[in-house]
Amino acid sequence: MIDGRLFLHTASSPTTKPRGFVRRLFLVAAWSILLMLVTSIAIVLPWRWIPPPTTAFILREQFVSDNPVYYRWIPWSEISPQLAIAAVAAEDQKFPIHNGFDLEAIADALESNRYGSRVRGASTISQQVAKNLFLWPAQNLVRKGAEAYLTLWIELLWPKRRILEVYLNVAEFGSGIFGAGAAAEYIFDKPARALTLREAATLVAILPSPKRMSAMRPSDYVLGRVEQIERAVGALGGTQYLAGL
Repeated sequence: MIDGRLFLHTASSPTTKPRGFVRRLFLVAAWSILLMLVTSIAIVLPWRWIPPPTTAFILREQFVSDNPVYYRWIPWSEISPQLAIAAVAAEDQKFPIHNGFDLEAIADALESNRYGSRVRGASTISQQVAKNLFLWPAQNLVRKGAEAYLTLWIELLWPKRRILEVYLNVAEFGSGIFGAGAAAEYIFDKPARALTLREAATLVAILPSPKRMSAMRPSDYVLGRVEQIERAVGALGGTQYLAGL
C-alpha cells in the first residue's frame, strides 16, 4: 500500500500461460487431424468411380525402366469371372470377408519368416491395391505404415467389388504389362472377358514376380502354380464364391 492506495498485481496467474498453451496445442492437433482426414478422403475416394489414368508403379516403370508400358482400363463387366476368382484363390482367399488385413496370414508369415529361410508375405488384395496405386515397391516400415493407412481408407470408402476391379486393372502381369485388359490382349490375343480358367490361372501365377516369370512362356514352376490355383478355385466353389461382391 502506497499513500493509502492498494495496488493490485495484474499479471497473469501462473496457470494462465500453461492453459493457453495447452489450448493452442489442442487446436493445432485437432486441425492437423482434420486436414489429414480430408486429404486422405480426397486421395482415395475419387477412384471409387473414376478409372485411375495411371499408378505409382506404372509411373515408376515409365521413368525408371526403358520397357514400354501397356495399360488399358476395362470395367468389371469386361473382366472374366474366371480371372477374378483365380486372383482371389491365389492371392487372398479371405478377401470377401476380411476388412483389409488377414491377421491369421500375417501371424503365419511372421512365424514362417522367423524360423524359415524363405521370406513369406501376407499382403491382401486391398493392401496390394494401396501399394500399386499410390506407393513404391520398397520394404520398410514407412512404406508398410503408409500402405496400412491407405488400406484402411480403401476398405472404408470402396465396396469389395471395386477393390477387386481396380486390382485386376493395375496389377502387373508381365514386364510393363499392367491390368487384365492389356495382359489378355498382349499374351493371349483375346479380350479379358473371354479368358478361360487355365489362362486366368496362368496370368495370376506370375503375379508374385511378373518381371522374372512369364505367362507367355511359363516355366515348370509356373505351370505347377497354375494347377494349384485351379484346385484352389475348385475348393472355393468356383465363381460363385464371389457372387456376393
